[in-house]
Amino acid sequence: MKKIEITDFFKGIISLVISQILIKIFGVIYSLYITNKNGFGDEGNAIYMSGYQIYALLLTISSIGVPNAISKIISEKKSIKDYTNLERIFKISVFVFAVIGFFGTVTLFIFSGFIAENILQIPETKLSLMVLSPAIFFVSISSVVRGYCNGENKIYVTAKSQFFEQIIKSVLTITLVEILSRFPNSNTEILAAIANFATTLATFCSLMYILKKYRKIKKQNIYLSKYNFPKERIFTIIRKVLIISIPMTTSAILTSLGKNVDSVTVVRILKNILGEETAIIKYGILSSKVDILIALPLSFNIAISTALIPEISRKKAINDISGIVKKIETSILITIIIGIPSTFGMCFYSEQIFDLLYPRANEGAILLSIASFSIIFSLLVQTINGILQGLGKNNVPVLASVIGLLVKIFSNIILIRVEGIYEKGAIIGNILSNIVSFIIVYIALIRNIDIKLNLLKKGIKPILASAIMIFFSLKIYNFLVLKNININICTISSIFFAILIYIFCCFFMKILKKNEIS
Repeated sequence: MKKIEITDFFKGIISLVISQILIKIFGVIYSLYITNKNGFGDEGNAIYMSGYQIYALLLTISSIGVPNAISKIISEKKSIKDYTNLERIFKISVFVFAVIGFFGTVTLFIFSGFIAENILQIPETKLSLMVLSPAIFFVSISSVVRGYCNGENKIYVTAKSQFFEQIIKSVLTITLVEILSRFPNSNTEILAAIANFATTLATFCSLMYILKKYRKIKKQNIYLSKYNFPKERIFTIIRKVLIISIPMTTSAILTSLGKNVDSVTVVRILKNILGEETAIIKYGILSSKVDILIALPLSFNIAISTALIPEISRKKAINDISGIVKKIETSILITIIIGIPSTFGMCFYSEQIFDLLYPRANEGAILLSIASFSIIFSLLVQTINGILQGLGKNNVPVLASVIGLLVKIFSNIILIRVEGIYEKGAIIGNILSNIVSFIIVYIALIRNIDIKLNLLKKGIKPILASAIMIFFSLKIYNFLVLKNININICTISSIFFAILIYIFCCFFMKILKKNEIS
């Protein structure tokens, strides 16, 4: 039985990683389309992303911490075969968060004008916020269902639903923007709004899909129910769900607020220095190019933290301490294996990546190079947060996020005003914020469980492998350029070889051993 659980754990991680890769591919496709689309560009991205970040903040309140909280509770009930209360917890959670999501939808719709004009100071985002508002209700419900599936060790269901949602979002975004752009009265504001409307439609379709999958899992549990557990009171269940979900949600809110700090401070400060139009374009570069690319490794690594919470909760419920320690060590090592080459790649290939992805708007490569240094710290924070939440230490990620957010705010206010730095100040602030948050969660981890973690030792081989990867891949790139091959082919080829070289180095150096994944 233990072997099956471990196999399912890594199967869940692999399915989420694969889905995230596919999601990002489709995400890049529609992002490239709107960025290079006449009438959209960096200005349209500023409007689109400003609206989306406010939506993401309210979405976080109603849903982001919910899947992890629900998966933790469900996995604990499943470990003791309490299927009666497992289903009660799910149904009551759906009701509670549907209500919260409804109020989130109404709030965003009613106050869209106030948020656009007074908080973002980009009035054009009002329509985007209005069309996004129903998505909060849809995602509030689907997040509970995803948490249920994760707790049931059916993480692949979450992976499929997220991929399905992204396909619909990408296709609808391109289709609707292309159709609307052909009308003579269309403008950047309307195009940004219709792009955000595609998100709302996609979340609804994803909800329908995952509800269908839930019904199949529920039928299996009906046949498995052999133990009679006393039914927990509704108030007890609500209290338990909120006690676990509120800290997780708060931590996610604070992380989301970090991005909203940029949406507020960058435009507010720079418009008095560089002018409003330039300030909006600078923010558009940060939000729609740099942030999206830096988020790529995070989206892959989230598979680890998502799988860790129910897995560690399950092992804690049966007091399997050695199993917990093994999962922690392996997960952190995998995070380092993902983070180090991502940092190297984004840093040394920033210009090539921008020329490849944004040929008509390739400004901002230096920002990506600087921002790459935040990747490894943000990934480690993400993984350790999942570990701490699985252990029931939900308040530590909140504390780390609060302090990290304060560092981000003060850094932005001070550094963005410095001549010659400007928008780079927001990136430096993000790096400092991630470093501070990492120090806090790392100290909490080694204090709460008997584990010896030497991150420097774990990182030596991945750093060496990444250095070898960059050295040889750049040699290949320069060789291809000298042969007068198309520059985009040179970039794609060298990045492809970089991945192969890194994988080879990982196997050759035996960075991840068999006993660590079995």
